[in-house]
Amino acid sequence: MVKKNLRDMVGYGSTDIKVKWPNNSKIAVQFVLNYEEGAENCVLNGDKTSEVFLSEIIGAKEIKGRHMNMESIYEYGSKRGFWRVHELFQEKRIPLTIFGVGMALEKNNEVCKAIKKANYEIASHGWRWIDYQNFSKAKEKEHMKLAINSIKKIFGERPLGWYTGRCSPNTLDLVVDEGGFLYCSDSYSDDIPYWVRKGKKKQLIIPYTLDNNDMRFATNQGFNSGEQFYTYLKDSFDALYNEGKTSPKMMSIGLHCRLIGRPGRIQSLKKFLDYILKYDDIWLCKRIEIAKHWIKNYQ
Repeated sequence: MVKKNLRDMVGYGSTDIKVKWPNNSKIAVQFVLNYEEGAENCVLNGDKTSEVFLSEIIGAKEIKGRHMNMESIYEYGSKRGFWRVHELFQEKRIPLTIFGVGMALEKNNEVCKAIKKANYEIASHGWRWIDYQNFSKAKEKEHMKLAINSIKKIFGERPLGWYTGRCSPNTLDLVVDEGGFLYCSDSYSDDIPYWVRKGKKKQLIIPYTLDNNDMRFATNQGFNSGEQFYTYLKDSFDALYNEGKTSPKMMSIGLHCRLIGRPGRIQSLKKFLDYILKYDDIWLCKRIEIAKHWIKNYQ
């Protein structure tokens, strides 16, 4: 028997939501840099096997031991990739949201200092960069607490945004029950924020992206050159910008230190940044700014 009302297949539907971004911007453009390096599956972290996800080794197989190649690919993200992306965003003076994994942040104090100094938003990306699909609710809750406390310890304030990524059916309930997050991004189901209700509580969802995302450099039938990445981002921006003349939307761009941080890919990101900086009627912002704007105006 099919269970009813567990999925919202309608959303805003035919309703014409009159979104108004600050300064009447035609589109809200938001960049996320995922910081995961050091928190992935690795026997040194107590895991049974090595990482298989989002690396240069497409279709990697689990190894019951140390996978030295995989480890070094992830290390590239923290040693070099982060800094290359960071320098670019500082040069262009574009705001950035960091989806930071607690364990990863705790392993690189220099990166944390740079995030603080740059005044990037630090949202929580969980305690570990692993798949939570088959975690018990109690164990996932424990990891959520570790993630919150980790960011609070490092940055002085708790995170107001949450994104697990490889989430479970319990993740959203845990976010709602925790009660301290202004937004959750474990959804890809719209181009504007929306509210979900759980009993008497409601939670703001700011959808994320898996298509305007450099992860497709590391997936089957993904981007195989920077030019493909640039073209896809440009086409997405152009379509949403044109829609924004009557119905403004949001564009999220997802980045990873070990992926876009490679020399052969960073130029495509630079090219896209230069393209959108020619526009003066767009809102370049952090995710927390979108959340606060939506909470204030679209309850």
